[in-house]
Amino acid sequence: VQLVESGGGLVEPGGSLRLSCLASGFSFSNMTMTWLRQSPGRERQLVALISPSGAVTRYPDSVKDRFTVSRDNTKNTMYLQIDNLRSEDTAVYFCKASALGAWGQGTQVTVSS
Repeated sequence: VQLVESGGGLVEPGGSLRLSCLASGFSFSNMTMTWLRQSPGRERQLVALISPSGAVTRYPDSVKDRFTVSRDNTKNTMYLQIDNLRSEDTAVYFCKASALGAWGQGTQVTVSS
């Protein structure tokens, strides 16, 4: 199982980013996938969930109007569109298959002017 996140970077408040998660080594199209984030001194937080087909998505209230998760099962890739970035979004973002224990290395998102 391998998960590779990309797309992070330094962005000004109000900006946007699109994160990607390329999966391999398991049946991606049959797996519920999640995005989580962790910032220093804080617990890891689930920020998005998407069903195997992509028809169902879930977000915590703190991000639901700004985060959009999607997937392309033909490319074994999941995405996270983050709009109107805030300083509190600064974190390392990880993707994870919900039923598997593997994690990627994460991608750093830093929101700062």
